[in-house]
Amino acid sequence: MARPSTSSTAARARPAARRNALPGRLSPGMVCDTAFRIIARRHLDAVLAQHDGTCRGDPEALHQIRIALTHLRTAIRFFSPMVDDALRPGVWTELKWLNSQLGMVRDLDVAIDRVIAESGGELTVIAELQHWDEKRAESHRLLARALQSARYRRLVEQTSAWIESGPWSTRRSKEAIRLRRCSLGDHATAKLTAWETTLLRKARKLRELDVEKRHKLRLLNKRLTYSIESLEDLFSDEKLAKQKSILKQLRKAQKSLGQLNDDARGQALAASLNGAVPEAGIRFLNRKRENELLRTASKAYRKLDEAKPFRSTDLAPNAEPED
Repeated sequence: MARPSTSSTAARARPAARRNALPGRLSPGMVCDTAFRIIARRHLDAVLAQHDGTCRGDPEALHQIRIALTHLRTAIRFFSPMVDDALRPGVWTELKWLNSQLGMVRDLDVAIDRVIAESGGELTVIAELQHWDEKRAESHRLLARALQSARYRRLVEQTSAWIESGPWSTRRSKEAIRLRRCSLGDHATAKLTAWETTLLRKARKLRELDVEKRHKLRLLNKRLTYSIESLEDLFSDEKLAKQKSILKQLRKAQKSLGQLNDDARGQALAASLNGAVPEAGIRFLNRKRENELLRTASKAYRKLDEAKPFRSTDLAPNAEPED
């Protein structure tokens, strides 16, 4: 199958919707509909920027496109219920489809890196890697086909159009108008506080959680982390230290929970190699490593719990609402 050139692929993936000029930075006084468009555009553009590299099989491009996509999906959650219109479920379904296409190859990349790190040049491991590589190559062919498909192009066009002028942006009910005109500072303070409270409540039972519930905790952690990152423009210079301190603990917990999730996914993927490599799953079973990662995450959550919660005063001085 011939691979399209970088320029032709990028042209087909470019969103068709006309874009209105928006401010380059967020501000606390900015209204929420403007803020959502700025944030969602940034992350959709970041997805498109990594499209060709991912099609070529670049693991770093794949990693970055998944991060950008998760940022975009987090932004949609962050501005709910403002953007909850009749088209949102369809947009969400397609973004979830894209994430699943990317996820299989990324999981294999992580598993292969783990195998290589522990190989020590052993011939048996080299033989095992051949089976992993074959599985990765087949998964990447399917991913490249998805990223070059009409479905992907429709996803980009429809998501872009929905961000710019979906039904959420023109509903005339008092509540819809109130949500759109709410200042970003007020919305961000309320949302970040609520998400942090939920995360810390669930994190107190971290050691009691099974794999699936631990994965859900990881997703809550990721949403809070990515939202704070997306809102970096809002933090005043004197409050950047607090923002960085909070992100430091969230990222520590995220890294540990991510490694635990990678181990669970690696074990599941290894099960598919049992015919060729019966002992492959053993590599991802390590009780000592699991306990260390849980201990690191628990410590990070304790420090986060000890920090002062988000307040409106953490943001840059407010301004009049902006159009």
